[in-house]
Amino acid sequence: MKACIDCIPCFFEQAIRAGRMATKDDELIKKITDQLGLMLSEISLDNSPPEIGRLIYKKVSEISGNPDPYHQLKFDCTKQALELYPTLERMVKKSNDPLLTAIRLAIAGNVIDFGANASFDMPATIDEVMNKDFAIFDYELFKDNLKTSSEVLYIGDNAGETVYDKLLIEQLNKPVIYAVRDKPVINDATIDDAKQAGIDKIAKIVSSGTDAPGAILNTCNEEFMKLLNSNMFVIAKGQGNYEGLSNERYKIFFLLKVKCKIIADHIGVKNGDIVLKGANV
Repeated sequence: MKACIDCIPCFFEQAIRAGRMATKDDELIKKITDQLGLMLSEISLDNSPPEIGRLIYKKVSEISGNPDPYHQLKFDCTKQALELYPTLERMVKKSNDPLLTAIRLAIAGNVIDFGANASFDMPATIDEVMNKDFAIFDYELFKDNLKTSSEVLYIGDNAGETVYDKLLIEQLNKPVIYAVRDKPVINDATIDDAKQAGIDKIAKIVSSGTDAPGAILNTCNEEFMKLLNSNMFVIAKGQGNYEGLSNERYKIFFLLKVKCKIIADHIGVKNGDIVLKGANV
């Protein structure tokens, strides 16, 4: 998915938000926005938003001297999600369709996105997503493809959301490889964040090799690309992974809560909708 002119205000908003997480020095934050303006004048909108985001967050870290501005927030979000986990697990087990309930909860967890959201209400989001109709609901395709697959590649998104992914991983009943970002970017999950959520106890965690806030394949490592090319059942969580992978040829099931009108228009849904979309399946 290519960026567009309407992405530009959001790039500045994200840079300022990340700058404030990284430093209390307004002069440094001003320098970040100045540098972003210069960068954007040289960057083609043929790039995807995560490709541009990768450059923005590198600049935030470079100018602020803070390599992981969201470190504490990621830890806290995961801790809070783990506190909710027993309740969520009971919801899944008591459900008439545990797999679908786990999918809904995994999508609810996608609201933990500080690239798109300055704040969120997790209990309200869970209630909303559990009772909301899907705008795209390729559930039968999902089940059919899962049934014939021997292994799952699950491309994660955000720290904290990882705990909600855990609920779904436990319902897939297949060996799962859980791919995360190679280095900190926004509140996206790294290997350490996934381990904090306990993913390592139920799946193999690998780095995708990218430090972009989405799966940008030309920045991914050989191990990840080998997995992606092995015809596994692939789940990709969140907007950044959708932006990075939606134009690729791979069979992928995208799970996300739409938090951006531009992405909503690209998918053909409304902002705020929940989506289970199969691509190339």
